[in-house]
Amino acid sequence: MASLSALIALLVVVGCAAAASATTFTVGDAQGWKTNVDYSSWANGQSFAVGDMLTFNFAGGHTVTEVTKSDYDNCAVSGNSISDTTSSPATIGLTAAGARYFICTVPSHCANGMKLAVTVAGGGGSSSGTTPPTGTTTPSPSRPTGGASTRGQAGAAAVAAAAGVLVKLALF
Repeated sequence: MASLSALIALLVVVGCAAAASATTFTVGDAQGWKTNVDYSSWANGQSFAVGDMLTFNFAGGHTVTEVTKSDYDNCAVSGNSISDTTSSPATIGLTAAGARYFICTVPSHCANGMKLAVTVAGGGGSSSGTTPPTGTTTPSPSRPTGGASTRGQAGAAAVAAAAGVLVKLALF
């Protein structure tokens, strides 16, 4: 019974460490979600990982619509959008690794810069923000500290500690 209690406690600790490593990114930082902003450069200064959140702040009259790569490239929604939000702030969880694409569907807004592509790294790895990268930029000053590389180190330490405890429990 003591082994089961220790295992449960360990799982709680590892779960808390993973939750604490998540970052909420404000898209566009202080500029928010609006036309004529270079979101590719903004995203290149970030590292996104599974568990992170994107918060889109905008005035009325905009949308945050998750679309396919083709719709992103064409600034259009050809079929069903993946998700569509019209109220601000819109917070979207990055729940799986891979590329994610967002546009504003108000006519001409996407063509005027309201589009964001991010690549989400899985398992605490790091990844540049856009797909494909459009150049190297310096992280913005308001970028949260403890990026994906820090998350990876913290996650690795938690896994190592968990493995050590499990070995001790197995030998006990």
